[in-house]
Amino acid sequence: MTKNGILCEVNERRICLDPKNTDATGINFVSHAHADHLPSKNGGTILASIETSEIANLRGFKMENHIESLDDFSLIDSGHILGAKGLLFDDIFYTGDICTRNRGFLQGAKIPKCKTLITECTFGLPEFVFPKMEEIQKQVNELISELYGKGIPVILMGYQLGKAQTITQLFGHWGPLYFHDSVKEMNTLHQKLGIELRDGMGHSEAQKNGLLDKKPWIMVAPMMSSKSKFIQEMKSKYGAVTIGFSGWAQSTKFSFGRRTDYSIPMSDHCDFNELVDMVIQSGAEQVYTIHGFVEEFAEHLKKKLGISAQPLLENSLDDFT
Repeated sequence: MTKNGILCEVNERRICLDPKNTDATGINFVSHAHADHLPSKNGGTILASIETSEIANLRGFKMENHIESLDDFSLIDSGHILGAKGLLFDDIFYTGDICTRNRGFLQGAKIPKCKTLITECTFGLPEFVFPKMEEIQKQVNELISELYGKGIPVILMGYQLGKAQTITQLFGHWGPLYFHDSVKEMNTLHQKLGIELRDGMGHSEAQKNGLLDKKPWIMVAPMMSSKSKFIQEMKSKYGAVTIGFSGWAQSTKFSFGRRTDYSIPMSDHCDFNELVDMVIQSGAEQVYTIHGFVEEFAEHLKKKLGISAQPLLENSLDDFT
């Protein structure tokens, strides 16, 4: 682990995994297009899916020297968001952000066998166990139905890239259906990339045409603070109720997962049990943990499962290169 991210040196090649700054002399693997995984500039060869390249371009980063495949490297669907991949090479599997649960159009990741596993553990504590998708759909549909029966509009909130598209597919049968302008833009790109999502009007146009005055309605919007100007206006002017989707929703320790009127525990990451199952399925002899509860999850793997595991810290680079 370096200040720039994860560096692997294999067969005289430098492989940078989700680097903050690309390496001009190496192969730079970008797992997906969330902002915290995109490099700040171009340089060297960028290995990523075409979907990641297209979404990154929409978000202001145009990949140069982009390739979709490379000999001896396998891009593995990670199930996180559209185009998200893990990377398998030289018996090393880097998960990127990963989810093994099916969610709408997103199929859960299938885990390859490897000797060394580098895995995220965003929800690497036993308290993070998420409900089944069927339970979530039932709960939310019942909640929307109750609010609609009272003439109350509903705003469904999740990350603009990833969760908002899943929400659109799971609950887009309600109507009238509107989208925050930023979500509409991202949904349109997903449609161009082959994902079937129901169309709807952007919030600016709907508001301009007076359509939001005709209640109830449903809107898909990015996750944002209850103090944001947009949410305050939707609440004061239209009496809207917010339903937020976050893996942090049911945690008693992290209040930022409950910034909405109703909070639903749904995530684009593995929960704790899924992380454990993923490690077992990989058959890895050595596991390195990154992003999240790295020490706690590594300790669980060692003490409970007898698996050699440790956090991948900046000083531990020599342990696996």
